Amino acid sequence: MAKRKSKAIARPTDISKLSDDLLLEMRMCDLDLSVHSAALEKRVEQLYEELASRGLKFRPHCWLSDDWYSPDDIPGIAIPFYLAHSRLKRLERKQLMDVEGGTREGFMKILRHEAGHAIDTAYRIRRRPDFRRLFGRPSEPYRKYYQPIPSSRDYVLHLDMWYAQAHPLEDFAETFAVWLRPGSRWRVRYKAWPAIEKLEYVDELMTSLEGKRPLVSSRRTIDPIHRIRKTLRTHYEQKREHYGVEYPSIYDSDLRKLFSLEPEHRRNPTAAAFLSRVRNELRTAVARWTGEYTYLIDQVIQEMIERCRELNLRLKSSVEETRRDAMILVAVRTTNFMQEGKHRVAI
Repeated sequence: MAKRKSKAIARPTDISKLSDDLLLEMRMCDLDLSVHSAALEKRVEQLYEELASRGLKFRPHCWLSDDWYSPDDIPGIAIPFYLAHSRLKRLERKQLMDVEGGTREGFMKILRHEAGHAIDTAYRIRRRPDFRRLFGRPSEPYRKYYQPIPSSRDYVLHLDMWYAQAHPLEDFAETFAVWLRPGSRWRVRYKAWPAIEKLEYVDELMTSLEGKRPLVSSRRTIDPIHRIRKTLRTHYEQKREHYGVEYPSIYDSDLRKLFSLEPEHRRNPTAAAFLSRVRNELRTAVARWTGEYTYLIDQVIQEMIERCRELNLRLKSSVEETRRDAMILVAVRTTNFMQEGKHRVAI
């Protein structure tokens, strides 16, 4: 199928001054971005330091693209373009209701995960018999959806949505990320979990690779930002279709009943701040009522907090009344979440 021609505008001197509409008409290759910006370089360098502290010679090369990924056969990491500029982060949030990797902690979590894929490629780890025994067949096709078991202790918990359960290669990358993170205390955290066998395997394997050069050292890149000619508008249309992002959000109607956008409440505390403050209480109470795994409940609360922040909602009722209604809403959303029975895999 022929690609639709991209409508483009001339490269601006400062994208921070462009409106959303003008920015969306820009082609990615015209954004004039670099992975060597100070903020990104600092975080990539942190990854290198973490690898070096484990005695590993491996240093995955990084480049800007349209998403997070580490390609097969290339021991490197693509970082999404929007993380190279604050204006693009704001646009990302407006378009997709989230900025994946937008905080320092979030960035490093994903970077360690992608480093797990890259080191697998660099040392051909997936070819080892023990890999297949512990993690499964790496050749298993990726499914469009996966149905996690929130209570399972066969997998580590690192990225959201029990991502280790999505595929054997994701299981390894998640396990590596938990192992690599400084101060993770994985031996204590996962002591009674079957997942500890995978962590111990990664620990032993990485010890055996100390000081060894990678078997695969290609520095190629896939879809670097300066070669992507589609506009940001096309990019976000495709992303929303792929991930099923719908406007308005499924939470919007319920959240607007619980909180307020009216000017008369503009001096009240924000809904996002309120939910963050009572988060532990909500999680504990809803777990007791529903019997669901607390990690799942926390995912639901996090989505509500992010959407409240996006909508700039504020309290309109008393704290006690709002707390009670919020507990009911979290319980309902948690139940609905499990009954839907399928969850999108972010690739």
